[in-house]
Amino acid sequence: MVMKTDFLVLDAGTIFARTRSQGVADQPDFNFLDIYSLGEADLSLYKCLVVTGFSDQDFLYDKRHMIRNFLDDRKVVVFCGNLVTGWLPGGKPFVAKDIKRFSDYRIRKVIDHPIFQGVEEEDMTLKKGVAGFFARGHHPVPEGGEALLTLNEGEPITYIDRNSTNGTILAHVGFDLFGYMQTDEKKSTDRISMQLRNWVLEEYEILQKGLVKS
Repeated sequence: MVMKTDFLVLDAGTIFARTRSQGVADQPDFNFLDIYSLGEADLSLYKCLVVTGFSDQDFLYDKRHMIRNFLDDRKVVVFCGNLVTGWLPGGKPFVAKDIKRFSDYRIRKVIDHPIFQGVEEEDMTLKKGVAGFFARGHHPVPEGGEALLTLNEGEPITYIDRNSTNGTILAHVGFDLFGYMQTDEKKSTDRISMQLRNWVLEEYEILQKGLVKS
């Protein structure tokens, strides 16, 4: 019997994706599915579908109707990575940043959103003193979408889209935001994963009640 859980993570099958997901695998409300089994999956069991940039996006494009239907059931999709095919509703292809100086990688908060509340911009910009790990380009925000984070010159790297479907899409141009569950870097970025988890669950409840969201 399949247990109903909150989050379904599509397992891309790469060593990099599995390393990044080590902390997530320990969470009782996260389930993993081999991405190539998506066609046989019962997505009605889940509240949120989590997709990373290591995924086969040509395959996702073939299954885009399943993702669209999942969202139109008033659910949440979290995608972290560089979008290269048109599987994500409203999504536009990744645009690489032309880096001219160190400050081009600086992360800026547009608003103090609950996902990034208490997270310092400097901690997102630098990892062991090196910039560029968090984002190296951007995704144009869909019409009516809301940018949460940008690069230094205003390019949107994390956005929420509540208009392209009946559900909610969180798209982030870098590594899996849930991956901070296992990093324990003793930085404010350690907060991101659990704050994202809590936001997703609250967003799902709002969606299911059909409430107007701000």
